[in-house]
Amino acid sequence: MVQTYSSSKIKIQIKDFELLEVSSGKKKFLKDFFSNQATVIMFICNHCPYVKHINTELIRLANDFMPKNISFLAINSNDEKKYPEDSPKNMKKIYNKLGYPFPYFFDETQEVAKYYCAKCTPEFFIFYGNGNLCYHGQLDDSRPGNDIPVTGVDVRNVLQNILKGKKVDPTLKLSYGCNIKWKT
Repeated sequence: MVQTYSSSKIKIQIKDFELLEVSSGKKKFLKDFFSNQATVIMFICNHCPYVKHINTELIRLANDFMPKNISFLAINSNDEKKYPEDSPKNMKKIYNKLGYPFPYFFDETQEVAKYYCAKCTPEFFIFYGNGNLCYHGQLDDSRPGNDIPVTGVDVRNVLQNILKGKKVDPTLKLSYGCNIKWKT
């Protein structure tokens, strides 16, 4: 595992892509899952210990905010040949085992990760319903072994402010985790 920080570059507009959605086994457009309130795009994968550390909170967070018209999309951009645990077949197993309430997409060409300048897992992007980025970075300060509870406080605060109608200036709070496993 290579500890990698998220990019300080941020794309300011949400963009649609067509990717394999693993629970259905079909290619779907991301835009079909965007919300007119806010959309959270998460770069995660199966094997990363940083993602495993927060999986329970990801599910809790999505279950708390999806009924309030905030959508969540998870994307795995890792090279499945080098990391078979992150293959679509294994993604579907994790999706079912954990009961993800959000779609889990496979970015086979890695074009989505490149567009968003994603560098690590987990890495979060929150967009207003109009498609403008308002947050890029970490879930919270918890990491495996640092004894800080997993609360999702950074993402939760942004989403609560959106629901209250408060303007959130674009915020960057660097995440760190495993590097995205790029194809060579």
